[in-house]
Amino acid sequence: MERFFKMKKIAVYIHIPFCDHKCIYCDFYSITKTENLKPFLESLKLEIIANSNYLSNSEITSIFFGGGTPSLLKFNEISSILDVFYSNFSVSENAEITLETNPGTVDFQKLKNFKMVGINRLSIGVQSFNDDELKFLTRIHDKQLAIETIQNGSKAGFENINLDLIFNLPKQTQEIWELNLKTAIQLPITHISAYSLILENGTILNKLVIDKKVKLNEDDFDASLYEITIDYLAKAQFNQYEVSNFCKDGFECQHNLAYWQHTNYIGFGPSAHSFYSNKRWWNFSGVKQYIDKVKLNGNAICSEEILNNDQLLDEYIMLALRSKGLDLLELEHKYGNKWILNNKSYLNELLINKFIIWSDNFIKFTSKGYSLCDEILLKFK
Repeated sequence: MERFFKMKKIAVYIHIPFCDHKCIYCDFYSITKTENLKPFLESLKLEIIANSNYLSNSEITSIFFGGGTPSLLKFNEISSILDVFYSNFSVSENAEITLETNPGTVDFQKLKNFKMVGINRLSIGVQSFNDDELKFLTRIHDKQLAIETIQNGSKAGFENINLDLIFNLPKQTQEIWELNLKTAIQLPITHISAYSLILENGTILNKLVIDKKVKLNEDDFDASLYEITIDYLAKAQFNQYEVSNFCKDGFECQHNLAYWQHTNYIGFGPSAHSFYSNKRWWNFSGVKQYIDKVKLNGNAICSEEILNNDQLLDEYIMLALRSKGLDLLELEHKYGNKWILNNKSYLNELLINKFIIWSDNFIKFTSKGYSLCDEILLKFK
């Protein structure tokens, strides 16, 4: 029992790279061919076992299946991956186990099977409830299928359901976006991740913009939609606890909190990233290369870096302020008071201009501050 309390908490991410097709805006590593699925799953399990030096002395508090489209896998394939963790390592009784799920890849029975094998949280890639927008994004589902998937998840027994939405799409009006939000909050969900459309290099969308076939909206319109999102969801009792994330009371994503609180996490699968103590590393992306490397070395590490104290401090500040806020007593305990002294005048300026709330040794962005957080964070010394 004494050993249990000394164990470090750790979050686990599993990257499943397979998709039915590549959406025009997505820059996550994914492939549409599944001929390497079986050797991939074998290598994934081997990589997990090979990381026993990190996992054996830790309690796993969350497991997140991301992608790609993890819901393309069969329930027994998900179950076999979970079995590796439960058979070899300590998984918290209350561990949050999330499966990213796309409408069009699951029906009620499949969702029920996922629940049966241990998935207790769904993150559903809806993106929009507007059929024209879904066509533009090249999603495989329509509005009705998205709604049915969420309802089926609830009927299958999931009490913790997130949905992803994208705002500031080309030709999107304020009315269309508000209707997306209205539709979302009427469904049996506990969490909303609302992201502004980001133009990523190498995506199909990026080429369309370069070729002037698609025109993006101005930054001011993007900012106005973001502020509308914050106000609209607050009125619907969805609390903002990170720049892009909103939830009902008690339904923060525990896995993502591990990232934002700068705690340890281990990633498995191609392109997965890990952070442990002051070390960060990441895997090769290609599935074939990943499989070969794991067979040869037990891992597929592409590169790694050791973070110095200043880098750790910068990340800690950035992640804390982007999420629930910065505890100044905890900051001083971990890194001293240098940051506060260096930035006190700037923090007072932010307070006067209502970009932050500063009380009881705690600093948190206001909704106005969240909307400019990237610019604000760059100005800290």
